Amino acid sequence: MPRVLSAACVGNGMRKIGKVLALGDMLLCLALAGVYGYIHGAGGELKQTPTAAMVEAEGPEEPVEIRRIALTFDDGPHPRYTQQLLDGLKERGVQATFFVTGEHAELHPDIIRRMQEEGHLIGNHTYSHMQLRKSNREVFKEELIRTNEILEEITGQEVVYVRPPYGSWDKSFEKELNMFPVLWTVDTLDWCSSNADRITEKIVGKVEENDIILMHDYYDTSVEAALKAVDALLEQGYTFVTVEEILFD
Repeated sequence: MPRVLSAACVGNGMRKIGKVLALGDMLLCLALAGVYGYIHGAGGELKQTPTAAMVEAEGPEEPVEIRRIALTFDDGPHPRYTQQLLDGLKERGVQATFFVTGEHAELHPDIIRRMQEEGHLIGNHTYSHMQLRKSNREVFKEELIRTNEILEEITGQEVVYVRPPYGSWDKSFEKELNMFPVLWTVDTLDWCSSNADRITEKIVGKVEENDIILMHDYYDTSVEAALKAVDALLEQGYTFVTVEEILFD
């Protein structure tokens, strides 16, 4: 679309030459219009465009600070509570990380697929929620492998992250299984409380940038508390991400 000269610019040009503008004077007036920084908008409204001097005076835009935190859930999927949680997270545009047990994933593969489709990260939490001990190392390893196979069959993706129950881990598994353990920085202890408000207060009061929050999607109070905490922390300017963004970015 050709630029339209302002009435002021045309008037000034006319007074300068006193006659019909020649081509060279038209170019001069166009240059003057650029100096003044005025053009007509698409709707006919006169708008001001920034000149180089204006941009220099304003300076470059400051980068926006993104404060990231990761919300993680263990033990699921639960046929009722995990669905409620997923509904709430989707409504808020929030992604989380789910460390699921193999036995529950086998029972509810549709929920696992929904997690994947909605952008959540899915990790391994053993098959039966087994705690690693010196006496059961091989059985524990077999549970990890079995759960990986179940999840990979459902999602078609390799499982990389593991949340070992109770935090018990053998570092040699990282090389043997090509898996990375994910612990936590904020433990809500939601599994031993039936007071959703108290759980929410614990999260909001403790959380800081780059924290990994431990919760469970196996209790109604946990789901209620998690969504309340999400609302409060979004208002504070936090951004929810999956754990790999905290660990490796």
